[in-house]
Amino acid sequence: MTKDEIAAVLAKPHSQALITGPEPARFAYDGLDGDPRVIPIGFWIEGDRILMATVPKAAKVAAVRKNPKVALTIDKGAFPPKVLLIRGTAEVELVPGVPEGYLKAGHKVMTDEQYPDWEAGVKGLYDEMVVITVTPTWAKLLDFETTIPKAVEDLINEKSS
Repeated sequence: MTKDEIAAVLAKPHSQALITGPEPARFAYDGLDGDPRVIPIGFWIEGDRILMATVPKAAKVAAVRKNPKVALTIDKGAFPPKVLLIRGTAEVELVPGVPEGYLKAGHKVMTDEQYPDWEAGVKGLYDEMVVITVTPTWAKLLDFETTIPKAVEDLINEKSS
């Protein structure tokens, strides 16, 4: 996919609702043992990239350094489902302190009353973090209103013939 095609998918209203909403991303990567992993993780957006922060010694950091090909899914469980699928290449960077984006991502899932204590706890815990930055190489929105999985579309076409 081209950058413009990816940008068009990410700019769709349902994509934007998922990107800015409280749902975590599901981050998929290959573990060091070669087996796949999928974990829920908070995220934020900078330009056309998706960023996440974690503990420097997290298993996913070493795994992504070894194999930077990753995937993300951000979805809403309501009906009809809304699913944003992203594949991309990840980079890792050790940063001092707690990234502002990490704090904003955390704030998406809690009340304003909960946030100050959480923020203080996070800032007291982390002297440094690793930021995982995913540059999308492919994206697709399944909103089950205007877009559906290709296999379902093919089945519908077969049945209507």
